[in-house]
Amino acid sequence: MGKTTGFIEWQRVAIPKRDKRERIGDWQEILLPRAPEESRHQAGRCMDCGVPFCQSKCPLGNLIPDWNHLVWTGDWQGAYRRLDATNNFPEFTGRLCPAPCEGGCVLAIPTPANAVTIEHIELEIIERAWREEWVEPRLAEPSGRTVAVVGSGPAGLAAAQQLARAGHAVTVYEAADRPGGLLRYGIPDFKMEKWVLDRRLALMQAEGVVFRCGVAIGQDLGWDELRAQHDALVIAVGARRPRDLEVPGRELGGVSFAMDYLTQQNRVLAGDDVRDQISAHGKRVVILGGGDTGSDCYGTALRQGAAHVLQVELFPAPPASRAADNPWPDWPLIFRTSTSQEEGGERDFAIMTKRVVGEHGQVRALEAVRVDLMVDGAARRLVERSGSTFAIPADLVILAMGFLGPDTDAMRAQLGVELDARSNLKVDSSYATSVEGVFACGDASRGQSLIVWAIADGRAAAAGVDRHLRSAASRAA
Repeated sequence: MGKTTGFIEWQRVAIPKRDKRERIGDWQEILLPRAPEESRHQAGRCMDCGVPFCQSKCPLGNLIPDWNHLVWTGDWQGAYRRLDATNNFPEFTGRLCPAPCEGGCVLAIPTPANAVTIEHIELEIIERAWREEWVEPRLAEPSGRTVAVVGSGPAGLAAAQQLARAGHAVTVYEAADRPGGLLRYGIPDFKMEKWVLDRRLALMQAEGVVFRCGVAIGQDLGWDELRAQHDALVIAVGARRPRDLEVPGRELGGVSFAMDYLTQQNRVLAGDDVRDQISAHGKRVVILGGGDTGSDCYGTALRQGAAHVLQVELFPAPPASRAADNPWPDWPLIFRTSTSQEEGGERDFAIMTKRVVGEHGQVRALEAVRVDLMVDGAARRLVERSGSTFAIPADLVILAMGFLGPDTDAMRAQLGVELDARSNLKVDSSYATSVEGVFACGDASRGQSLIVWAIADGRAAAAGVDRHLRSAASRAA
């Protein structure tokens, strides 16, 4: 806990942000540092609640009350040690996580807007740790065992770091030309500049992790070949298959997947030569999908100079406060405005696309209808509203409707791994697949989820691999 009466003395003060009129003119991060004394006050708001639901709602089990109390007392290094004990990458989660912990904060009763600013305190702890050089490589006695990790997103990186710290020789294989996965090519710089990622990757290399980029497993090197070369294999390829828009006119030019759009812009900022870049400049942009990826596209389109941006959600807008069937400490399903949505443009809800309308092979509009959500017990369905057909002008349509799971064709053919009912890789409680010595974690086995779940899965999978390798060594002895 923090100060006994802190939650009475101080109100929640969010971390400051750059002015929205300024920030849409560049690609720099939008968050500003907070005064240390204000951070102490915010940490001091953490109350003696008895049961820390914040901690239980965090997939990583972060010791939130502990490090809040240490920040309040001024022991920032102690706070970092507590944070580092459970989270490999607080600099990522402190910028990118939607903070389910804050939804479980006792101060979020009755309104989530009053919760302790857990995510931003986490970010301030880790950034101070980097500045003070408390973040150091950890070297372990070599085990003599080798592990291949395929995929360098948050799950793969977490697994790789944990395994290297256990003494195993780890090689991370990445199909792209640089490591980082969606952290590098899916997250815009205004949410996390890439030096943050590169700083962590350099530390991992100092701990012995080897990165081999530009290697597409299943094509350049067979999954079975890779498995034969290592004592264990961890599959952390993410859930990259995007949900498509299956309506007439989908094939028209100007209709693009969100990840293609975001990846190209990230490559441009990295200095790459991107030909035929998907650009929103001067265009009427419609983004289909109301989640985080859609929001990232929204902010990107504004910075590219779109004439107008409209983000469309299939379902009705959430309520302003918790519904009766959404009690605390569950994640509050309420109306939110992202930092990108603050910056301009419009949003609309309960809209279903029926057709893409074009001219000379290029999109010019979406034909859509309004829908109503019908709830019958646990069943929910969308019903088209009679006579509600209308057109949405569009020169660029970005599909940000979520992801369906990993691309498993090659690994199934070459390894024989089994899939679960949702077409993700099937794993047991140790994150082991149906193939001996092959493990899977993150979105590849969970399906599309949060960065904090990916890190938690990567850590848990690494523990499973370590037990497997040490058990095999014992049997061999």
